[in-house]
Amino acid sequence: MDSGVRFTLKFWGVRGSIPTPQVENLRYGGNTTCLEICAPGHQPMVIDAGSGARLLGSALIAEPLITMLFTHFHWDHIQGLPFFAPMFRKESAVTLASSQPPQDLRDVFNAMLRAPFHPIDFDSFSAVTELLQVAEPWHHAGFEIRPFALHHPQGATGYRFERDGAVLVHASDHEHGDALADRTLQDHARKADVLVYDAQYTPQEYEGQKGRGHSTWLAAIKLAAMADVKRLVLFHHDPSHSDDVLDGILAEAQQEFPQTILAREGDVLEF
Repeated sequence: MDSGVRFTLKFWGVRGSIPTPQVENLRYGGNTTCLEICAPGHQPMVIDAGSGARLLGSALIAEPLITMLFTHFHWDHIQGLPFFAPMFRKESAVTLASSQPPQDLRDVFNAMLRAPFHPIDFDSFSAVTELLQVAEPWHHAGFEIRPFALHHPQGATGYRFERDGAVLVHASDHEHGDALADRTLQDHARKADVLVYDAQYTPQEYEGQKGRGHSTWLAAIKLAAMADVKRLVLFHHDPSHSDDVLDGILAEAQQEFPQTILAREGDVLEF
């Protein structure tokens, strides 16, 4: 990593709802949401443990310290946790964090990993795990991290990461249209170097999907422009969107906001 790089962001899963491992989706990727953030000299941080967490866990198998930060606990954001290899190493120390109280976090994973759904329960993981609630601001792994509420069924949390003046904002899952939540998100995204935003639907699709907790590429570019964001990353791709469909979405979005890219598995952004 170059000395001038403050941190990196790597995408390990970019889909929403359910993995889509069919050929026509593999250029952008079929795993559900999982991202890795790493600052030089600090432990890696993981945002969500969708199915992309399996491959990430293999890459981090030798890391002694890892923090996994959850936006919320819908299945597509946690289904990779039982396959995250460091959880099975007694040499690893894995911190699981969210905006919820630690007992709520434990209750979620105990429910997820109980019979007959999984053969190993949460307390059987070999890694030394710490459960904690994110306070604002949270100084951790080289970052100042600010959580904020998103508009999503049963709740979700966005995060603003800042290090040496470089800013990443992660906002998935969020449905535009709630005035308070939209204003809160815009305030946290102000002048961000990169905004990763839930753009699961096209504007046309959204008309039949209102209330499901997701947004559109059009809402994304409007937010990015209002918040003076330098680069927008469309994220949480719909399982019905093939690579060709996503190419079309990207082309439309770039006509309105040229600094738009689509999240793709394996891509790395440097800050």
